[in-house]
Amino acid sequence: MEFLSFDDRRLPHEMELFQPSPLELSVDRDKLNRFVGSMVGLAVGDALGASSEFRSHEYFVRNPIVDMIGGGTWGLPAGYWTDDTSMALCLASSLITMKIYDPYNQMVRYKRWYQQGYLSSVGRCFDIGNAIKQSLNIFQSRQNQFAYRLRFNERQLDQFSWKQIQGYGEFDVNCSSEGVAGNGALMRLAPIPLFFYRYPQLAIEYAGRSARLTHGDRKAIDACRFYAALILSALHGHPKHFILRPDFYDSHRKLFGRMDLHPEILQIARGSYQRKIGYEGGIRGSGYVVQALEAALWAFYTTNSFEQGALAAVNLGDDTDTTAAIYGQLAGAFYGCNQIDSKWKDKLYARQLIVCMSQWLFTLANKYQMSTDEQSIIYY
Repeated sequence: MEFLSFDDRRLPHEMELFQPSPLELSVDRDKLNRFVGSMVGLAVGDALGASSEFRSHEYFVRNPIVDMIGGGTWGLPAGYWTDDTSMALCLASSLITMKIYDPYNQMVRYKRWYQQGYLSSVGRCFDIGNAIKQSLNIFQSRQNQFAYRLRFNERQLDQFSWKQIQGYGEFDVNCSSEGVAGNGALMRLAPIPLFFYRYPQLAIEYAGRSARLTHGDRKAIDACRFYAALILSALHGHPKHFILRPDFYDSHRKLFGRMDLHPEILQIARGSYQRKIGYEGGIRGSGYVVQALEAALWAFYTTNSFEQGALAAVNLGDDTDTTAAIYGQLAGAFYGCNQIDSKWKDKLYARQLIVCMSQWLFTLANKYQMSTDEQSIIYY
């Protein structure tokens, strides 16, 4: 898809859109609504919390967020999003253009966002976590070493696919390590379970692999694996009590391969967030992936509409945009885009691009055929 080229320097709202055919979009209207809801929900949550990122919970007790506003932390107009949505769009654009899981291409796109503002709402990277910055610097360093050995330059290597890179020798795309357990992989996750929704074992496996690129701790990897499974359940229209039942993981254990969930993620999977009464009970909207996952699920569990949950997530304080973006991926898939408040959707920057990319994820997901190599991946 040329309109998603990572060499494109246009701002997201300036990009020319090419939508799938109406016939391809009419296959399953309910599921399409959930696909768009997951991506739009992520971006709406991000934009809702963008004006108040890093403020304490005590601040929100006195000044609760009740609507999508501008200004604040980054001085953005209302509806503009931060790194959460930019990275999710980078991941979605890789899946759409490569039509396969390509970890190398994903990292190239993340790097282009970091260095050149690709798919940023303001044309530059203004918000990036330390773990992601470090991993992208490591990735570029490895590229330069690889390029020097092969007598290529970095720009040439950016054009390669993962398969092509592997043809020239070993290249480690996992640019993180044990102990890096921030929420930066969970915040961008949605495109993976959307694109691979017809193959749940593969979706869960790739969710973990996509996290490992920038967050090497098992807790971050398993948070993404578990949350991908919940998003898959929401896409299939399952009721909330089914998605959030404490035995969900145990009942779907075979989808997770040989590796059990980390004990801290397993505790959440078995309903720890259901026994805590908000901030006073220990729910925290922090940058630590375990607390971020628990906070997003608590917001989903304790509310009855997309808007209520998004506001509950933001008003926890601290990493407001990311907590709400994580919440929005699952809640958007559950409620569907049609049930997200129109006044928020109308304010959302470059909404048509996000909708268009969601439509392509839906279209290509319905065409995707698992390869022989991928069959071996999920049964390892």
